[in-house]
Amino acid sequence: MNISGKIVEIFETQQISDTFKKREFVVEYSENPKFTEVIKFETVQDKCSLLDDYSVGNEVSIEFNLRGRKWTDPQGNDKYFNTLQAWKLSGNQQTQQDAPPVADSEPDWMTPDKERDDKLPF
Repeated sequence: MNISGKIVEIFETQQISDTFKKREFVVEYSENPKFTEVIKFETVQDKCSLLDDYSVGNEVSIEFNLRGRKWTDPQGNDKYFNTLQAWKLSGNQQTQQDAPPVADSEPDWMTPDKERDDKLPF
């Protein structure tokens, strides 16, 4: 399966057990522009590093598998879980270093200047 969307959140890799790790991310997807969906995917094992080259705001195409499983709780009740497991990402990769610079101070025209105020003709 394949969809494209914009990354809205990337989580850190979680070490679930000695032999299993996963990393989740969230994508904003709009098949119909009037109805935006927010969808969580996961990567597992060596695929966790796929997200290293992406940042929030990147447009990405995701190849994924739909996974489902059944779990029986201690009381004997059956529970069902679905997972969207991404295995390939492609698209606009942009690291934080490529992002436009953020101004750390106000522009001169917004800063009060006593000398400038004194020279006004009115």
